[in-house]
Amino acid sequence: MGSGVALFTLSLLLVTHQAHSTIGVNWGTISLHKLRPSTVVDLLKANKITKVKLFDANPDALRALMGTGIQVMIGIPNDMLSTFSSDLFVQQNISRFMGKGGADIRYVAVGNEPFLTGYGGQFQSYVVPAMLNLQQSLVKANLASYVNVVVPCNADAYESNVPSQGIFRPELTQIMTQLVSFLNSNGSPFVVNIYPFLSLYGNSDFPQDYAFFQGSSHPVLDGPNAYYNALDGNFDTLVAALTKLGYGQMPIVIGEIGWPTDGAVGANLTAARVFNQGLVNHLLSNKGTPLRPGSPPEDVYLFGLLDEGAKSTLPGNFERHWGIFSFDGQAKYRLNLGLGNRELKNAKNVHYLPSRWCVAHPSRDMAQVADHLRLACSQADCTTLNDGGSCSQLGEKENISYAFNSYYQLQLQHEKSCDFDGLGMVTFLDPSVGDCRFLVGVTDKDLSSRAEPMVRWSIYHVCIGVVVWALTR
Repeated sequence: MGSGVALFTLSLLLVTHQAHSTIGVNWGTISLHKLRPSTVVDLLKANKITKVKLFDANPDALRALMGTGIQVMIGIPNDMLSTFSSDLFVQQNISRFMGKGGADIRYVAVGNEPFLTGYGGQFQSYVVPAMLNLQQSLVKANLASYVNVVVPCNADAYESNVPSQGIFRPELTQIMTQLVSFLNSNGSPFVVNIYPFLSLYGNSDFPQDYAFFQGSSHPVLDGPNAYYNALDGNFDTLVAALTKLGYGQMPIVIGEIGWPTDGAVGANLTAARVFNQGLVNHLLSNKGTPLRPGSPPEDVYLFGLLDEGAKSTLPGNFERHWGIFSFDGQAKYRLNLGLGNRELKNAKNVHYLPSRWCVAHPSRDMAQVADHLRLACSQADCTTLNDGGSCSQLGEKENISYAFNSYYQLQLQHEKSCDFDGLGMVTFLDPSVGDCRFLVGVTDKDLSSRAEPMVRWSIYHVCIGVVVWALTR
């Protein structure tokens, strides 16, 4: 996963818990249609979100966050761990953005899920040296008392059949002992990414109701304790693993958790709303878990803020559809984050391209369309067309239209990008069908330089295309 916060005043021996968890969000930027960072920050502010987690140290994002009071976790990508200079990183990505009126950077994440089983240990040896070097650099910059170092871990770092028997994977015991000792010494939490959706997606025997928060007919029984949802069971498995290392009171932050809305069976708007609202309500109830009653996670970061249409689909097509907002900052469903608004507020001042779409020409033979589809979907996002996707029920011509339009919008509606050897045409009539949305692109660029050639574009051909499309629908 993703592709994984707050200043904590902690005792090294006891945990000082907040009244309840604070909800933050992950702001990923692997998008085909990027909003301006200032637009995204305004979206955070409108929704009263005060904590945000980045996966890098994007300077445009950090500049936009300056002076907002929003607390920030920045990240060092896994592939940088072996080569990055900690002094230079602190200077370029932390010191220069902080200070009066600056960005409120509270945490630096060393890697993201660097111990993930799928990585085969390729990043494992770099984590502790990078962590220690970064801490020394923060000390030299007089920032160590304010900016803490963390290592977001995937939940596959620990294992057990029942929560109370949780242990870290045997090959990680030594490095985890070093990690939690370091975190404890520096007042940092253990950051973990937990995804009940992936448990359900990857295991046909996983009880569906156990992934949510409405109670389960298949609770996990563990001695005197019963677990009715996957989050609590997973969380307490980590608590048990930490306890076995002597750090049972270490504060825990959930760095990523969420539910996708498209791209797989079970990934839809209804399930995402039920999961995320259930999550928020569960956290704000302050019930905690059987091993930590009355003490929920310190902070919880929803994954994610926006859809990211350029993410790898290797884990599944759903990877591009985790956002509580669509790529253009529009709320996908009703959600009360418990932060003061009863529902999500949409982004404003979004720079949309003109309202026009590229579709399959209704009177042309599509026998030779295959190569054009491969081109379109190799560059644009067509994941909603696959099984379980919101556009998977389209007919053949509509499938082609969706692919053509996705490519056309990605190319900023350049006139030649809807040609496809004469198989495509531009329409001003929205071809969206039911829940299948044919997008209009957004841009963070100034399109004024394109205005003149757009005006010169053959209005005659566009209008003829609209008439043909309307007559043949």
